[in-house]
Amino acid sequence: MTISTSPTSGVQLLEVVPELAGQRIDNFLRTQLKGVPKTLIYRILRKGEVRVNKGRIKPEYKLQAGDIVRVPPLRLAERDEPAPLAQGLLARLEAAIVYEDKALIVLNKPAGIAVHGGSGLNYGVIEAFRQLRPDAKDLELVHRLDRDTSGLLMIAKKRSMLRHLHEALRGDGVDKRYMALVRGHWATAKKQVSAPLLKSNLRSGERMVEVNSDGKEALTVFRVLRRFGEFATLVEARPVTGRTHQIRVHTQHAGHCIAGDSKYGDDEFTREIRELGGKRLFLHAYALTVPLPDGGELRLKAPVDGIWASTLERLGA
Repeated sequence: MTISTSPTSGVQLLEVVPELAGQRIDNFLRTQLKGVPKTLIYRILRKGEVRVNKGRIKPEYKLQAGDIVRVPPLRLAERDEPAPLAQGLLARLEAAIVYEDKALIVLNKPAGIAVHGGSGLNYGVIEAFRQLRPDAKDLELVHRLDRDTSGLLMIAKKRSMLRHLHEALRGDGVDKRYMALVRGHWATAKKQVSAPLLKSNLRSGERMVEVNSDGKEALTVFRVLRRFGEFATLVEARPVTGRTHQIRVHTQHAGHCIAGDSKYGDDEFTREIRELGGKRLFLHAYALTVPLPDGGELRLKAPVDGIWASTLERLGA
């Protein structure tokens, strides 16, 4: 017996040959229905959808030679069809949308969720939205945020919008602003960091970035938003260039690493912030201004999460 490779198989009638007599129906189906998950087999048995000689049977029923087993239509995942994601995650991302029209989605990405699958991850934001918006065939990330960075992330629903925004990003048409909680007293006079960044991969496959004269030109403009004595400063960072890990490495280079940064940060500073409840990377893409194809402009802001807000409240106290 072979099973259809299409997403949905029709009703199947299977005759039990003499050499399979005495086998339990659940074991019989597991060997006959190649590629069908065990959970689905037991579900159709439990619901009485499998019939033997037109009658209902229990999972422990033992087959007899000549029995006719009726298997209902089964919804099967195609080989290249991704496994359905948890409803809780999909609902969380749907609730994170701050703007959507026929060509663009912008969401306030939660910290801890990767923008795409890979490096041991089966899914990311883009895979989730392809399930949330199955009719949008051209969904693509416009840009990226690190997994532990939260904030405004753009997803194009049309190729024309993707091309438009990529062109705007290559120029100076897109204004992205981040908030970062950094160690120590950031001097008001320190308004920018200009330092070339070189990307490399460690043996483990982990990606690292360092300030290196052989790297690509990188410029970040900074502004002080709030001080917490000499202990920490909340700064606004505007990356003029768009290099990997740019803000994280530029703040480290300036002597003011970001709280919660396990790769470029300071363990003691991170531990002290964690003791206040701040168990996250304190980098958030909070403001975005993008030109629209019709000549208009889209301006968006994204609030910080509860962990961020309560940690700053405790710091201020």
